[in-house]
Amino acid sequence: MEPATTDAPAARTRSPFVRSRGLKFPKDGRFIRGQIRGALRENRYESKESEAVLKVVRDGDTVMELGAGIGYMSTFLATRRKLKAIHAFEANPHLIPYIKSVHEANNLTNAHVHNAILGKRKGTRDFYVRRKLLGSSLDPRPSDNEKTLLEVTKVDVLNARATFKELQIDTLVCDIEGAEAELLPLLDLSNLRAAVIETHPQLVGPEGINAVFRAFMDAGMAYYHRGSNRKVVSFRRQW
Repeated sequence: MEPATTDAPAARTRSPFVRSRGLKFPKDGRFIRGQIRGALRENRYESKESEAVLKVVRDGDTVMELGAGIGYMSTFLATRRKLKAIHAFEANPHLIPYIKSVHEANNLTNAHVHNAILGKRKGTRDFYVRRKLLGSSLDPRPSDNEKTLLEVTKVDVLNARATFKELQIDTLVCDIEGAEAELLPLLDLSNLRAAVIETHPQLVGPEGINAVFRAFMDAGMAYYHRGSNRKVVSFRRQW
């Protein structure tokens, strides 16, 4: 008699993605770990900014995102709105391949990634890449040393006014860790319909917050309360 056989349960295939709000983020231990991984899985990642952009960004918009990070916001917007295009700018060169992989995993065709920052004039600027990659920045820190710093590299600086004009931006989304107070007054915001800005009052102080609001007021835009939540503030040309 032949021995009875039983079919072993099929082995579970581990997903190569962390999922958040229906989006897929490739598992990469350099970026998707700890609190970020937990926030993504629990749909808490960038929750205030996510709510704000849905109240501000419209179908047909061309969006500029400053501070693309892991590619979350550009992917979220491109899947929630029928955008003409979204241009995601990120200074950290080590993040660029990952952002592109997120866009590819979510089948985006209208998202464009730029390893550059905006400034008053075209050129380059030092960028401090730290071993904790998401802690990298444009400015040195007292704690930088051979154990914490991976490299100092150059990032392209594009002329802010020329770039806005060339890309014909309708809506701006910005999270640049305190640089908003310096950058936003340099931009030609006169053709924007709306903007969502994550401010960093702990870094820029009251003068920096006033500079952000003044830049939009001078461009004929007003604070939009329905699209704002604490440090995330929105502006619209018309309510």
